[in-house]
Amino acid sequence: MEGIFRTDTGKLRPHNEDSGAVKENNFGQLLAIVADGMGGHQAGDVASQMARDSMLAHWEQMTEFLSPVHAEKWLQETVSKVNETIYMHALDNPKCEGMGTTLVAAVCSNEFVTFSNVGDSRVYIFEDDLLKQMTEDHSLVGELVRSGQLSQEEADHHPRKNVLMRALGTDSTIEVDVATVNWKHTSLLLLCTDGLTNMLTDNDIMAHLSQETDLSTICDNLITEANNSGGEDNISISLVRHNEKDVTIS
Repeated sequence: MEGIFRTDTGKLRPHNEDSGAVKENNFGQLLAIVADGMGGHQAGDVASQMARDSMLAHWEQMTEFLSPVHAEKWLQETVSKVNETIYMHALDNPKCEGMGTTLVAAVCSNEFVTFSNVGDSRVYIFEDDLLKQMTEDHSLVGELVRSGQLSQEEADHHPRKNVLMRALGTDSTIEVDVATVNWKHTSLLLLCTDGLTNMLTDNDIMAHLSQETDLSTICDNLITEANNSGGEDNISISLVRHNEKDVTIS
């Protein structure tokens, strides 16, 4: 496997509130993370950095190879602990009151990917020339689409599309979506913030993921196109490719 994390402030925001990473453990598994600090809230960048740093700290303490069952349990428990850490920090620091962050995280092995989601950052798998969104957006608009009250096209232009129904750090407990899928050799796993998906269509993203080039070039090209399309938000990407080489992280 090989993995990479890239982030860009975009063209309109004064600073970057996103965080993320790709990190190998001692057993050849990768943890990929993307977190988007909540816009319009104080210290969104603090929340996303705390989510990243806390996840990595727990990951570095791994003492065994994770099976799919153990990976799902690990993500459920770890994301809940991270949520509590952020929530307590906000209570103890008035300047951080109301802060929060999305978080998508994925445990990657040669056989499977186990992923978790809180918020509206997303996990995709690109396989057999198809791009499949693996997570559901925990947003007001996402709920309206799932209930049939909005079409996807209407949702894309809804004035309240950024209102989240779930985020880390805003409550003492959090519901975490977790699932496991198998993946194939040459498949790509994409974790990203809405700074990418609000600017590019699925077809735009597929056009870049289908290019036979290195992960760094793919990420750079995705970010460049998102900026060329408006760059209205911070843009962050964790990208992992399933291959037979040794683990490589950029």
